[in-house]
Amino acid sequence: MATLFLPCCPSTSSSSSCSSSLPSIVHIRTHNLRTPQIVCKAANEPSSSAIVISRRSICLNLTATATFLFTGLSKANAAILEAEDDEELLEKVKRDRKKRLEKQGVISSSAKETAYLQDLVYKLSKVGQALEKNDLSAANSVLGSSKETEWLQKVNSAFNKLSSSEEEKTVVDVFNSSLASLISSVSQNDIEASKIAFVASAAAFEKWTVLSGLVEQLKGL
Repeated sequence: MATLFLPCCPSTSSSSSCSSSLPSIVHIRTHNLRTPQIVCKAANEPSSSAIVISRRSICLNLTATATFLFTGLSKANAAILEAEDDEELLEKVKRDRKKRLEKQGVISSSAKETAYLQDLVYKLSKVGQALEKNDLSAANSVLGSSKETEWLQKVNSAFNKLSSSEEEKTVVDVFNSSLASLISSVSQNDIEASKIAFVASAAAFEKWTVLSGLVEQLKGL
């Protein structure tokens, strides 16, 4: 720290006289004298905090813009997919309706085949009643002892005409297999096997009537 004692020079005194007298009256302490440091900064130089805020603002704006664009694209894609799904659903409805109309046309022109299937409903009903009483003789009189009987051939001709899908044809195969087991079990006087085969036959036939659209046409189901 320095302590300076400076004389007051009259304004009329010359600079030289004042300067010549300075050494004798100036007492300077130089102990622990430190030269002050001055840091100069341009007035227009941005601070580091301002730069950080500016970058953060840019990032936020970019993020918001990207989110907006992504949301817009997602909505647009969703709308396109929804429109395609609606169009596919509409086409499926049209195809199903066309198939139903075609099926109804086939059924309407198949009175003879429908009568064969109605006779099958009655036969299965009688066989079921006979098996409930464990009367295999009565069941055999309805079914016959062979799967080549005339009534069964008529039933299969009706199946062939009215089955339009692979699933319907598969169910017909299941029915014929179960009915063959039923006829064989009844002929062998096996009551338990006959009941199991009867349930399988009836279930397969009922499923076929639903698939083929004849469930409303046949009575007693």
